[in-house]
Amino acid sequence: MSRRISLPGADELFRPTRDGADEPTEPASPNGNAARPAHADRSSAGAQRSSGRVRHDEKMTVYVTADELIDLEHARLTLRRNTGIAVDRGRLVREAVAIALADIELRGADSDIVKRLAQA
Repeated sequence: MSRRISLPGADELFRPTRDGADEPTEPASPNGNAARPAHADRSSAGAQRSSGRVRHDEKMTVYVTADELIDLEHARLTLRRNTGIAVDRGRLVREAVAIALADIELRGADSDIVKRLAQA
């Protein structure tokens, strides 16, 4: 009897997080990342979409207060309780950023985010 442990292969460990069968393949850039224009997630003028649940190659750190973090977690749990939508904090933040960017693109200086930033 062998004492070696049988481990799963890379295909089982590193599965894709979305089905790419319905999307065209994207050419890779020289650094190995998929080449995508900055506006690739826009479905129409003024409509910004978040990247959703995919593997993200870029990272940004955002510092929040304890109260803001609690509010974010409360919003996440409220979404889950009231709508059945289970999302992590990162996806919730990406969706909020997409909404704010779309609002800026659509309404410009009249957007809610511009008004809030002008008050700060």
